[in-house]
Amino acid sequence: MRKLFGTDGIRAVAGKFPLDPKTVYGIGVALAHSLRRMTATPHVLLGMDTRESGKWIAAALAHGLRENGVEVTSAGVIPTPGVAHLTHTRGLDAGIVISASHNPWEDNGIKIFARNGYKLADEVELGIEREIFERLSRVQEPTFSEADLPPTDHSLRADYIAFLRGQVPDLRLDGKTIVVDCANGASSSVAPELLNHFGGKFLFTYTSPNGRNINERCGALHPEIVAAEVRAHHADMGMTFDGDADRALFADENGNVVNGDAILLIAARDLQTQGKLTNGMVVATTMSNMGLETALRKESIPMLRAPVGDKYVLEEMQRHGAILGGEQSGHILFLDRCTTGDGLLTALMLLDVLHRSGKTLASLTSDLKVFPQVIVNVRVREKTPLETLPRVQDAIREAEMALHGNGRVVIRYSGTEALARVMIEAESEQAMRHHAERIAEAIRAELGT
Repeated sequence: MRKLFGTDGIRAVAGKFPLDPKTVYGIGVALAHSLRRMTATPHVLLGMDTRESGKWIAAALAHGLRENGVEVTSAGVIPTPGVAHLTHTRGLDAGIVISASHNPWEDNGIKIFARNGYKLADEVELGIEREIFERLSRVQEPTFSEADLPPTDHSLRADYIAFLRGQVPDLRLDGKTIVVDCANGASSSVAPELLNHFGGKFLFTYTSPNGRNINERCGALHPEIVAAEVRAHHADMGMTFDGDADRALFADENGNVVNGDAILLIAARDLQTQGKLTNGMVVATTMSNMGLETALRKESIPMLRAPVGDKYVLEEMQRHGAILGGEQSGHILFLDRCTTGDGLLTALMLLDVLHRSGKTLASLTSDLKVFPQVIVNVRVREKTPLETLPRVQDAIREAEMALHGNGRVVIRYSGTEALARVMIEAESEQAMRHHAERIAEAIRAELGT
């Protein structure tokens, strides 16, 4: 059974297992030995978001890596997809991101990319995990300091910005006013320099990270904040990123939130018009709204559903040769351009569609009929298989029978937090909320903290 790696790397409270100094150092040692089986002198890239624990975690990792024959380069604070891109384009052996993405500042995480820029395959993670546990029993408490972290190579961030700009060479935003919420996270270090290049007036908010304010009442977890700013400033649109900037959400000119489903629809139509929608399909997840599936069907674009998690979306895309996929939460993958979800790239691709079409964001999504949907998060003490919980199964069956094809029921555990997520989608909002709460209450009764 996996003990460290979840659906998006290792994630925990910083300072506690498995992100205590000894284990983090042990991860560096184990990764070094894994890499040295493939090459005699591995070279690893480190990047991080703005959490106060990022530097000591990076220093502990670097200490373990360097002691075991690995060269380490630091990109400093940079979005997660920047590390994925640079690992691949600079021919490095691995890229490591220290981030807990959308989680609170107390948490942190370790995410590893292979030399091809993709997240490690499950079997590779399992192999590293076994080695970590084998070595932890022999590892002494490490002595390290932030001096173990190599100095930031600023050319790496410049290369990443140049790559992003190169994706939309003809984009101009003169006369536009756009609000940008950087979540006091990794995009704070990149977005102003990147976006000001295209003209227009940008109003940057939440760009003053202090180590503890990442995602705090801002960013993609709270898209209503940027939507309110759009209304207040009579802006043309708004965009908001999560802590490591691998996803983005938007607000249209009316101050309405535009989520990942709507972005998938806009991108799919645009790529289809240009004859670039490879294999003519889109990959979404079980959480994507029925309205997206209906709108794509009208364009003769089939939609496949993957389990929640961008790694599962990626697997389904690769299986079917699709180049466009993503999640309602704003993880969008353009596989012909990038190996992972990239919020800044998503923003640029959307801005480019708006520029070329001459249309507003609201007009491009006006025909997307969104079925009422509710998500109830239930904190759980353990992730017992749901099918073994009779009370929960009874509530699910009751909901499915009542909705009878006019809605969907999706219950799953979060891959990164101790939560069960109850999602109900239905034409009747009253029925939707009733059944969501019935199922949530059954889960609380069986597994509540």
